[in-house]
Amino acid sequence: MAIHNFAAVDLGASSGRVILATTSDGKINLEEIHRFADPIIEMQGHFYWDFPAIYKSVIEGLAKIAERGVEIEAIGIDTWGVDFAMFGEDGALLRLPYCYRDPHTVGAPEKLFERMLRKVLYDKTGIQIMNFNSVFQLDTLRRNNCSALSAAKKILFIPDALAYLLTGEMITEYTIASTAQMIDPRTKEWDADILALLGLKAEDFGKMTMPGEKIGVLTEEVQRLTGLGAIPVVAVASHDTGSAVAAVPMEDEKSAYLSSGTWSLMGIESQEPIISDKSFELNFTNEGGIEGTIRVLKNICGMWLLERCRPEWPQMSYGELIASAEKEEAFRSLINPDAACFANPQSMTEAIKEYCVATGQPAPESVGQYVRCIFESLALRYRQVVEMLRELSPVAIERLYVIGGGARNEMLNQCTANAIGIPVVTGSSESTAIGNVMMQAKWAGVVATIDEMRAMIRSSLDDSKRYEPQQKELWAAAYEKYLSVYKEM
Repeated sequence: MAIHNFAAVDLGASSGRVILATTSDGKINLEEIHRFADPIIEMQGHFYWDFPAIYKSVIEGLAKIAERGVEIEAIGIDTWGVDFAMFGEDGALLRLPYCYRDPHTVGAPEKLFERMLRKVLYDKTGIQIMNFNSVFQLDTLRRNNCSALSAAKKILFIPDALAYLLTGEMITEYTIASTAQMIDPRTKEWDADILALLGLKAEDFGKMTMPGEKIGVLTEEVQRLTGLGAIPVVAVASHDTGSAVAAVPMEDEKSAYLSSGTWSLMGIESQEPIISDKSFELNFTNEGGIEGTIRVLKNICGMWLLERCRPEWPQMSYGELIASAEKEEAFRSLINPDAACFANPQSMTEAIKEYCVATGQPAPESVGQYVRCIFESLALRYRQVVEMLRELSPVAIERLYVIGGGARNEMLNQCTANAIGIPVVTGSSESTAIGNVMMQAKWAGVVATIDEMRAMIRSSLDDSKRYEPQQKELWAAAYEKYLSVYKEM
């Protein structure tokens, strides 16, 4: 079988990577070429992405591929959702993009609901209400008389903004746009009423582009900076979860997925949006997927809790953290990982401690107790969300596939199987990059369908594990305790 090489630019909320991928003999091989921070700058009371630094790091990664002398066929870009950059009449960046964790959108949904009811907004978009969704960011900027928004010729989501800097072409990739809460998932187009509410129109964004379409080729400037030729940049599922779900090694529809990383995203893949009174009540989202599919899912706070605790502790590896947790008493302290107090506290350990005290539980006192509290609480939250999914899914859910960095967390995966009562099967910890690459491979003609993509992904997995539920009665009692201390605080 022919060898095909691709470059995946994969940006997460804390770090980014440029990856060299090779497909050959029905398998995928990934090599991380360049890893870098995705810097957040705190300045004048706001949190911004250092977008020029991110772009510079992408250029450096592509240059390292050129230095290898490897001929790549395409480049794909995926990033986190909702955030965007604004460009002026002359094509220049107008200001650093706000980070979705910036507090300027606290209370923003309620402001918008004064002009469009919450239920109406949900029925139009099928997107769960989260204060950092693009619709609320844009409404906040408009209410605050943002000079950059007033001067903006184009608004481009982060992966589209990077693609523009690489190719000179301004597009809007569908899966990333679907996170904005401004797209009708039935038509896959902008909702005119929502745009009008924000004082915007479809022309303020790039041309709607589907995963698998070519965006353009590297500009002469980027060719000079990287040493690459006129390489095509291909639209992948540029929302990182869209790429990750594309790489779930599902064999049938009786499965749910959990993309486990800084955020946990749990859902099902559907051919149609699921928008109903029940999905509204449960605050489920309908985001765009590849090949016209819909990702019916719920955002859950993930390893953000642990990542924010770690700087407050002595330096320890993940293995050491897990070992310390395994020695501690089970279910001593439980939290709702999605409580508002954990969104971006100055001290995560203090936030967890205060939650436990407020709910009449002993506060964690050691690193192991904190880690065990986080893992067990996440697993029990996953059960809560699986039960919600069962109310929405048209088919039975018989197994859960875990992808992303959490696929390697054996303690959390076993806790999850115990909590949800069905087998947990792990996919790749590199699912986002794999999904990115596979859409490029589809564009290049290496594979033709989702089924062929997932068959290649399954054949490439050599470390997949299956976790069977254990200690059913013990975890059932723990779930009752979790519900009793569940707070939105």
